Amino acid sequence: MPSSPAIERHPLQPFLPKEARLLMLGSFPPPNERWCMDFFYPNPQNDMWRIMGQIFFGDKLHFVEQESREQGRKAVFRYEAIVSFCQTQGIAIFDTAQAVIRLQGNAADEQLEIVQPTDIAALLHQLPLCHDICCTGGKAAETLSEIIADASTDSSMKSAVSLPKPGECIETSFANRPIRFWRMPSSSRAYPLSLDKKAAAYQRMFTTIGML
Repeated sequence: MPSSPAIERHPLQPFLPKEARLLMLGSFPPPNERWCMDFFYPNPQNDMWRIMGQIFFGDKLHFVEQESREQGRKAVFRYEAIVSFCQTQGIAIFDTAQAVIRLQGNAADEQLEIVQPTDIAALLHQLPLCHDICCTGGKAAETLSEIIADASTDSSMKSAVSLPKPGECIETSFANRPIRFWRMPSSSRAYPLSLDKKAAAYQRMFTTIGML
C-alpha cells in the first residue's frame, strides 16, 4: 500500500518589521534543495529579488552576489542586503500556507494542497501600519480571498470570493482595518511575462502605496 504524502510545515518564521506598510504573501517555499539562502524567495531561478533590484536600484542584479555575477556561476542572493532592504522599506513577508502537501514533490503552485492556511489576521495584528497586502501569484491570491471571506461576518461576502485582476487591487476590510488587496504577477519564471513587465507592475503598486 503506497504511503500517504507527507505534510510539510513552513520552514521559516514570518518576517514582520514593526513599521511595515506592506505585507507580501506567496504560497509556500520551494523544496529546500532549491534554496540559496534562508529567506523568502530563495530559489536562484525566482526573480523576486531581481524585480526589487530593478525597481529600487535600477539594477536587476543588485541583490545577486558579485562573485557569482562575475564568474557566471549559479546565482546566490545577498541575504543580509535583502533583509536590510525589507526592514528599511517596510516590507513584511510570509506565505498564505502554514502547512502543505506537495502532490508531485515540486514547487509548482498547482501541485500544492494547502493543509493549514496561515492566520493572516494574526500577522496583521503585529503590523499596525500595514494597510496593503500583496499576493505574489494566483495561488496566494486565491487562498487570501478564501481567508478574508471566511473571516467576514457578512454572509454575502462569504458566498462571493472576490479576486483582484492581475496587477490590480481591490479595497476591502479585514482584521478590523481597511486594506488594499493586491494580486501581482508571480516572480516565478514559469509565469509567462517578462521581468521588465513584472517589475513595471510591482512599481505601479509601490508608487500607489507611496513607497517609491
